[in-house]
Amino acid sequence: MATSYVYPLRVEGRLDSHLSRWLWLIKWLLVIPHYFVLAFLWMAFVVLSVVAFFSILISAHYPRAIFDFNVGVLRWSWRVAYYAYGVLGTDRYPPFTLREVEDYPARLEVDYPERLSRGLVLVKWWLLAIPHYLIVGVLLGGTWVLSWQDATAGAGLIAILVLISAIALAVTGRYPHGLFDLILGLNRWVLRVAAYAGLMTDRYPPFRLDLGGSDSGGNLTVPDGAAKVDSRRATDGWTGGRVVLLCIGALVLMMGLGLAAGGGTLLWADRTQRDAAGFLSTPVESFRTTGYAIAAEDIVLRGAEGIDWAYPSKLFDEVRLRVTAGTNDSIFVGIASSSDARRYLDGVEHAVTRRLPGDVLTVRAGGVPSSSPLGETFWVASRQGPGTQTMRWTPESGSWTVVVMNTDASRGVDVLADVGARLPFLTWFASGLLAVGILALSGGGLLTGVAISQATRYSTE
Repeated sequence: MATSYVYPLRVEGRLDSHLSRWLWLIKWLLVIPHYFVLAFLWMAFVVLSVVAFFSILISAHYPRAIFDFNVGVLRWSWRVAYYAYGVLGTDRYPPFTLREVEDYPARLEVDYPERLSRGLVLVKWWLLAIPHYLIVGVLLGGTWVLSWQDATAGAGLIAILVLISAIALAVTGRYPHGLFDLILGLNRWVLRVAAYAGLMTDRYPPFRLDLGGSDSGGNLTVPDGAAKVDSRRATDGWTGGRVVLLCIGALVLMMGLGLAAGGGTLLWADRTQRDAAGFLSTPVESFRTTGYAIAAEDIVLRGAEGIDWAYPSKLFDEVRLRVTAGTNDSIFVGIASSSDARRYLDGVEHAVTRRLPGDVLTVRAGGVPSSSPLGETFWVASRQGPGTQTMRWTPESGSWTVVVMNTDASRGVDVLADVGARLPFLTWFASGLLAVGILALSGGGLLTGVAISQATRYSTE
């Protein structure tokens, strides 16, 4: 049997009749405490959604205490968005609570699913939701301008419409009702996708704008047995102390995951990626310029005062730079202090990168070098000759520049290069990171488990 039923998530908003013309200008400041709290709540939301994923995969059930908490995070976020720049629909300050506040102008409810598909949980949050993610990207700000060096996000449709509404409010003293209805519909779309991607329902979000503050949700067919949430009872188990404990546990879990992943990756690289000479090397990159030299500038190495092991000579046993001549018959590679290299290349046409390795070159105009690099005495290490040249250097504190030229200082440098280093500390460092990460994962899991179990015990009493 099936019954006619609204979508499992319902979002409502009641527009205040008397909104301040100018309060919206400072709401970004007023909601900072909420943004701070929500940063931790969403961290916990992500961690608990992973726990829920495995629970659904094994038992086809979303743990009720986790569901209640995650719905509370969505509800809290909606109230803040409604007050601030998601809608600007009220001047009443949002309460700091996961519970539904009956008389607050913004409300959100999600029906608790008695059973969820084990198969859908594997694909719905990434594969099936892709069409909606594309739309949500436009609504929230998914227009990206990409370049080699940066990426900038454009404003989303919701933000643009809210800005237009704010200007109209400032000029006329009234919020345009037509825009309010549209903005509510767009936010409703986003929140439905959030609930679906958060595994809270198997009902696919409709490709439909349900406009206005009252959420009819449209008629959808869902199985009998879908339980409506008692919004007040649902979050009573999440006291302030349990929420704080959960957020701390989630933070420790995420830190532990990052440390463990970093330590494991470094340990894997240390054990499998070293060559026969014990060097860890970067991929070979091609460098080419029509100028007279290629310089990797301002490679700064500094030690830590009073910490003997933190000096470059302790961290790096040896650095190796291999350069293979391309179209050149004979190549020179040398390293010098940045001040000496700068004086030598001053007024010389050459290409510069500020990373090593780095394939983005900036050409500096100039003329011909005054002398061959072979005649200079300021190089702390150098190699020259045809074919592949391998320069080795024991790092010291300071600012250094690597210079690659033709041995006769002629125009046009074309080389293949890679950088390698022997890192005697890496095994211990990676092992330490991995161990600390595992300890943090254990501690975070314990804190999270205690918070969930206490909230679950309350909800089942």
